[in-house]
Amino acid sequence: MKTTKPTFTIGELAKEFDITTRSIRFYEDQGLISPVREGQKRIYYPRDKVRLKLILRGKRLGFSLAETGRLFELYDVDKSSETQLTTILNIITDKKADLKQQLEDINVVLLELDNLEKNCLTTLSTIHKTK
Repeated sequence: MKTTKPTFTIGELAKEFDITTRSIRFYEDQGLISPVREGQKRIYYPRDKVRLKLILRGKRLGFSLAETGRLFELYDVDKSSETQLTTILNIITDKKADLKQQLEDINVVLLELDNLEKNCLTTLSTIHKTK
């Protein structure tokens, strides 16, 4: 008894991941997923679906498409994943440093906005007292 792998259309994947078919074609153009073509029709396999899920997760975590593509390349070459895991750890370290810097920058801006808000409220209060 032959078992066949499930396949997916571009529309099915777009609906499942709540993204546009154009986005999926873009990821294909970037070499991140590789559907089989039958004429104009694209046929996606579970591997493509998993990669699409990882691409979207990576985007949420701040990974660039180039970084995600690099990880896919490493995984395709090194199935033991040691090199891939080391690379992921390096990327995570860099992302955490970037996010900590962004958080620090946001906190500075929030403090400046708080001060500006207090100044505005004080000035408004002064204006109302003189009326």
